[in-house]
Amino acid sequence: MVARIHLSCARLKIINLLYGFERDLTNRHELSEGTETIAHRSEVLVALRAGRLPHSTNYPLKRAASPSDRRENQGLANAPDPLHSPNRPLIDEISGINPDDPRRIGVPKFVSFAWFVLIYNLAAVAWGVFVRASKSGDGGGTSWPLLDLNHQPMNGPISRLIEGSHRASTALCGVFAIILLVMAYRNFAKGHQARLFTTVVFGLTCLEGLVGWALVRFGLVTLNDSVLRVSIMSFHVVSTFMLVSAIALSAMSGMGAGRIKLKGQSAVGWMLGLGVLGMVSLGVSGAISALAHTLKPVENVLVEAAKPDAFWMLKLQPLHPYLSLAVGTFFCILAGMLCHLRPSETVRRASLVMLVAFAFQAMLGLVSIKLAAPIWTQMLHLVAGDVLFVSFIVAAGFSLMDLTLRREEGLESRPKASLREYLGAYIALTKPRVISLLLLTAGAAMFAAAKGFPGFIPLLAVMVGGYLSAGAANAMNMVIDRDIDAQMARTASRPTVTALIPTAAAVNFSLILTFASFFILWAGANLWAAMIALAGQAFYVCVYTLLLKRRTWHNIVIGGAAGSVPPMVGWVATTGHLGAVAWWMFALIFLWTPVHFWALALLIKDDYTEAGVPMLPVEKGIPATVSQISFYMVLTVALSLLPFFVGAAGIVFLIGTIALDLVLIRLNHDLRKKTEKPQAGALFHYSMLYLALLFVVFAIDQRWMIGSL
Repeated sequence: MVARIHLSCARLKIINLLYGFERDLTNRHELSEGTETIAHRSEVLVALRAGRLPHSTNYPLKRAASPSDRRENQGLANAPDPLHSPNRPLIDEISGINPDDPRRIGVPKFVSFAWFVLIYNLAAVAWGVFVRASKSGDGGGTSWPLLDLNHQPMNGPISRLIEGSHRASTALCGVFAIILLVMAYRNFAKGHQARLFTTVVFGLTCLEGLVGWALVRFGLVTLNDSVLRVSIMSFHVVSTFMLVSAIALSAMSGMGAGRIKLKGQSAVGWMLGLGVLGMVSLGVSGAISALAHTLKPVENVLVEAAKPDAFWMLKLQPLHPYLSLAVGTFFCILAGMLCHLRPSETVRRASLVMLVAFAFQAMLGLVSIKLAAPIWTQMLHLVAGDVLFVSFIVAAGFSLMDLTLRREEGLESRPKASLREYLGAYIALTKPRVISLLLLTAGAAMFAAAKGFPGFIPLLAVMVGGYLSAGAANAMNMVIDRDIDAQMARTASRPTVTALIPTAAAVNFSLILTFASFFILWAGANLWAAMIALAGQAFYVCVYTLLLKRRTWHNIVIGGAAGSVPPMVGWVATTGHLGAVAWWMFALIFLWTPVHFWALALLIKDDYTEAGVPMLPVEKGIPATVSQISFYMVLTVALSLLPFFVGAAGIVFLIGTIALDLVLIRLNHDLRKKTEKPQAGALFHYSMLYLALLFVVFAIDQRWMIGSL
C-alpha cells in the first residue's frame, strides 16, 4: 500500500515507543526496557489514543548516558524495522491507527507536482520584486489583465515587456492551482486534507490576482507613495505567505503522513499562533522597508530616519531589522519548545531547517544593507522570506499532526487547590528569589549609567519587564526539567512536578510573560533593552536548559551568560547603547556564576546524582569542583578591580571591592581546607551578597566619583 510506504517519522516514533526503546530526543533520557516498561503499556495506549504522550516522569529513567552507553544506544539504529515485524497487526491495533484509512492515503505524483507548483510560485514572487524595484509596474497602464499598448511607461518599452512577462507568469500560477485542485479531488477521498488545502490554494491564487488588479487599476505602481499602496503591498506580502504555505501543506497532506489537528493542541497551538503573528509583522515591516528604498533611496537609513522632516516610510524603515532580531530570537525559543513538547525526530529536523532558513534570511538582509539593496538582493531576500515562512509552516504542520507524540499531560490530573494556592504556584513558577538578585544588578547598572536616578518610567519598566522576562525563562525551565525536578528533594514540590500547574498552562503562562516583558521594556525603555532581555531568555531556555544541562558539566559555565544579561538591559535602557562598563558587568557575573553555582552543587550533589544531571561534582568529583571554584574565584577578584585601574571607578569602589574580595577569598580558603557542607553553604550564601554589594558600591561610586580619584 502507498500509505504504508509513506508512513511519517511520527508513526515510527509511536511504534518504537511500543517496542520499549523510544528515545527522548530533547532530554536525552531513554525509556527503560523490560518488565517495568511493559507494566506501563496500558498507560501508553491511553495516551496514544488521546493524542498525547505521558510525561517521562511516569517512566523509570536511566542515569545520564555515559559514552559507552551512547555507543550501545547507537546500535538501535540497526535494529530490525518494527514495520515489518510479525507483531505488526498488534502494533496497528494498539496504536489505534488504520494505515488504510482513505483520509491518510499518499499519492507521490501529487506530492511532486505540489512541490513544483511551490517552486514556480517562488520564482513568480522573485520576478514580481523585479517589477516593483525596477519601477516597471506601469508597463501595461491601468488595463488588466491585458496590457494597454497605447500607454507610454515611465521607463520606456522595456517596462511593457517586464510587466507583460510578469502577468503571463502569474497567470500560469492560476493554471497550476486549478490542476492541483483537480488532482486532489481525483486522487483523494472525501475528507482528505489534500482537498481542503488545494481549495485554499486556488482561493488564495485568485486573491493574488485581485491584488494585482488593484495595484494596476488604481495606479499604485512606480513612484506612487500613498498609504493605500503601502497597505495593499503589505497585504500582498501576507497573502503570498499564506499561498506558498497552503501549497506546502497540500504537499504534506498528500504524503499520507498524518492529519493536521488543531483542536486540543494547547500551548503548542498558542506558540505557533504567535509565530505566525511575528512572521506577519516581519513581512509587513519588510514591505514598507522595501518600498521606502525603491521610492526614497538614501545612503544612511538610520541618520535620515532620525531627521524630523524625514519621509514617513523612511522613518519606519529601521524597524524591520530590529523586528527581525526579535522574531528570530523568539523562533529559537519556539523551536526549542516544539522539540521538547513534540518529541519527534521529524519535528526536530523541521525546526532545525526553520532556524537555518531564518539565519540565511538574516544574512541576506545584512548583505542587502551592506550593498545598498540592489535589485538582485531584494529578489533573493523576499523569496528567502517566503521560504522561511514555508519552513515554519512545515514545522508547525508536523507538530500538529495527529500521529505526533505529545508530551503535555491532560488537565484532568490537576489537583484541587484554592485560588490563593494557584496564585502562589504561578508566582513560584517565576522563581522570585532567584530573580531578586538579577533585578538588583539591572537596577544598579541603571543608576551607574545615569550617575544618579535614571528616571521613574525606565526604572519601573526594567524592574517589571526584567522580572517578567526572567520569570518566563524560569517557567519554561520548569516545564523542560519536570522529570529531573521530581527526583530532587529541593525541587520536588515545584508546581509543574505536583501538576498543580499542568505543562500546557505553564507554557501559556510563560508566553504571556514573554510578550508582556518585551512590550513593557520597549514602551518604557527602548527596543534594544527589550531585545537583549529576550535574547537572554532564549539563551537560558535553548542553550542552557535544552542543549547543555543534561550533556556536560560545562553547562553552568556557558549557561552563565544568561544570568549576565540583566545589567546590560539596565545599562542600555538608560543610555541607549552598550558601553565598556556594561560589558564589564556582563563578564563579572559570567565569571562569578561558577563560584556561586558550584558551591550550591556541592550542597545538593546527591540530588544531582540521583537525577543523573552531569554537574561538576557528579562528573569530576568534589576535589575537582573545589579547584574549579578557586580558579573562577581568582578570575572574579581580578576582574572586579579592573574599573579602578582603567579610570572607570573611584576610591569608594576600590575600598568596597577589596573588602568584599577579601571575604570571598577567605571563604574559598575555608572550603579548600575543609570541604564540608557548612563551608560550601557559607560560600554559596556569601556569593549572592558579594555580587549584590559589589554592584551597589559601583553605583554609589559612579554617583559621587569626582574625576578619576
